[in-house]
Amino acid sequence: MPEELYAVLGVRKDASDDDIRKAYRALAKKHHPDLNPGDKVAEETFKKVQGAHQILSDAEKRRKYDAGEIDAAGNETPRSYYREYASADGGRQYRSSAGFEDLSDIFSDLFRQRGQGGPEGANIRMRGGDVRYRMEVSFLEAANGARKRVTMPDGKTLDIAIPPGQRDGQVLRLRGKGNPGYGGAEAGDAYVEVQVAAHPVFERHGNDIHIELPVALHEAVLGAKVRAPTPSGDVTVTIPPGSNSGDTLRLKGKGVAAGPGRAAGDELVTLRIVLPEKPDDQLKSFLEGWAKSHGYDPRAGKEG
Repeated sequence: MPEELYAVLGVRKDASDDDIRKAYRALAKKHHPDLNPGDKVAEETFKKVQGAHQILSDAEKRRKYDAGEIDAAGNETPRSYYREYASADGGRQYRSSAGFEDLSDIFSDLFRQRGQGGPEGANIRMRGGDVRYRMEVSFLEAANGARKRVTMPDGKTLDIAIPPGQRDGQVLRLRGKGNPGYGGAEAGDAYVEVQVAAHPVFERHGNDIHIELPVALHEAVLGAKVRAPTPSGDVTVTIPPGSNSGDTLRLKGKGVAAGPGRAAGDELVTLRIVLPEKPDDQLKSFLEGWAKSHGYDPRAGKEG
């Protein structure tokens, strides 16, 4: 039923795009495998949340889901008029873009009929038609670049190079990979629109990557070395003593990977101080004593 994916994200069926995005980010952060190592339940929940967001964050997929044209896994129901094709490794499925029709059979019949009338049909040459597809890639595949092997509806296999820094909605042109030509003419081209999935931790701004990094109170006060995720893998960052929530660290070259004529972006790490989940009587007692002789007002001078 259409309500299933909405229930996964904990939103109503009439939820706005912003409500869906906020619910996804909150749940993805809560259940992300990196924050719940070894927790299989959290891992499965994270996968379900990602799957729900993949469909409900896409206006066309959401419409099809609400109309019953695709199921909760994104597979088309028997009533759908869209075609699917799967990656060669048996993994994810891709779909041709809406409204695409393969006209090869129509042209073949037309030329066959003309050819039966004599030499007139023998001299027909026509460039093959272009084809258009949509393909989803992960946030990290788009940021770092990747190679994808895809099987098209006609059984033809394409190796697609995703350049580093690929943006959502950009179109890759594959020359000569469309429909075959007629009468010896050249084949058409394949145009692949790349859809970049959202990431629960990283946000992209230009070629820079922004993240929010939780730090413990003692790490912020005393300083520390902690691990932080980047698109190319975890790195060690130094938290300066006396850091505050909102302070930002810049990691040079740790953003979107370098591309032709373009240097790699940076990663900006915004610190967020997190207190212990459970009340700590010892910490409370210490701060009560400390505040008596060291109290300060962080709001001083900031009143309207």
